[in-house]
Amino acid sequence: MLTVVIVGRPNAGKSTLFNRMIKSDDKIKAITDKLPGVTRDINYGVARWYDKAFTVVDTGGFFPEEKAKDIIQKQMLEQIEMAISEADLIIHLLDGKEGLLPDDIETARWLRQTGKEILWVVNKIDDPSKLSRTYEFYSIGPEQLIPISALTGYGFEELIEKIIERLPLTQSLKLEEELPKIAIVGRPNVGKSTIINALLGKKRMIVSPLPGTTRDAIDAVCTYYGKKYLLIDTAGIKRLSYYKKEIAQHSYVEKLSYFKALRSIERADVAVLVIDATEGIVNQDQKIAGIVAEQKKGLIILINKWDLIAKDERDRKAKFFADEIKRKLWFVDYAPYLTVSAVDKTRLTKIFPLIDQILEEYTKRVSTSELNKLFNQKLKDVVLSSGGKELKFYYITQVGVEPPTFVVFVNDKSAVKQHHIKFIEKLLRETFNFEFSPISIKVKQRK
Repeated sequence: MLTVVIVGRPNAGKSTLFNRMIKSDDKIKAITDKLPGVTRDINYGVARWYDKAFTVVDTGGFFPEEKAKDIIQKQMLEQIEMAISEADLIIHLLDGKEGLLPDDIETARWLRQTGKEILWVVNKIDDPSKLSRTYEFYSIGPEQLIPISALTGYGFEELIEKIIERLPLTQSLKLEEELPKIAIVGRPNVGKSTIINALLGKKRMIVSPLPGTTRDAIDAVCTYYGKKYLLIDTAGIKRLSYYKKEIAQHSYVEKLSYFKALRSIERADVAVLVIDATEGIVNQDQKIAGIVAEQKKGLIILINKWDLIAKDERDRKAKFFADEIKRKLWFVDYAPYLTVSAVDKTRLTKIFPLIDQILEEYTKRVSTSELNKLFNQKLKDVVLSSGGKELKFYYITQVGVEPPTFVVFVNDKSAVKQHHIKFIEKLLRETFNFEFSPISIKVKQRK
């Protein structure tokens, strides 16, 4: 999927443009997330226009490095550079109301050094009478300027058309949409690439290469016992050469891995989170699992490098991880886990039956009659006291799949607490065999 990154100085209107892009179609769910633990100022979303889709990234306000006043501003610059490293197309958003400023000139110079394709867009041009405001921006060298108003929508259609012109027209995109998509995610050096290579090296598998639609992801189609899967590997981290900032390499690589994981998870139906058995579950593993949970994707946890655990220690270590997952990954308690060794190629193919089960549950619909039966047996006569309020359940209905989404109607939405949601989730899981799939439960107050 083409990635478009919006860059510009503070208050140029980047977030307004971003929001207009991702709200392209009310029938399509635009996914927008803060990157957990990575940045406070980068938003990530999917825009769909004219049956086409592309990724949009809204960065924090850009300013020259020498003007960074503190560690937070330096981190913001680092995050913007991280986003640009993943860009296929950059929108340099300029402020037509304030006019050309020295920071715009510096930003334009810096963006050109990246070698990326750039669209030069002048914002806050509400109508043709204000086009004269754009003229001074030609001095920074663009061949074409696109005048728009992110607020009112003036000129927006032309901008979208310019982006769509750059979308790749390949059969692989169609193929990708038809296959179950499995993202192999995790922090650096946990064995993601080795797992992919081991899976693709199995004699039972028929492997055909597929050009990746993300620049640094490595996609491959494999067939396991007659069923095809698209595997997305986020391992390769490249193109660091043009960065001039003196930052800790380890810190940079970890943060970039979050960004790549987020892109891959957005594409995926199921994420496979790889954890290093020799190190246990660390903060970064929790954050990547959090991304999966927020996007309501299927999840399998692979505890890799099991070959490095002494045989007489494995029973104790297995119990340790069972407890560790309950304690640190409680928010994805539906996710199955496996101990594997990519080096020895042990138990890796057990992920495929799990993937199939998750996908079956992920698209499952429960009939209204079955839901009514559950409600009448378990919820109809339940009256709970919550914070001094009386809570009654009226009925429950399923409104969607991927993930299965249910709406519960109550007398007082403000009385519903998290443990009430977990109670209903447990009922749904036990009654309708939602063992490994995420499910979403929404609460509405009956008028």
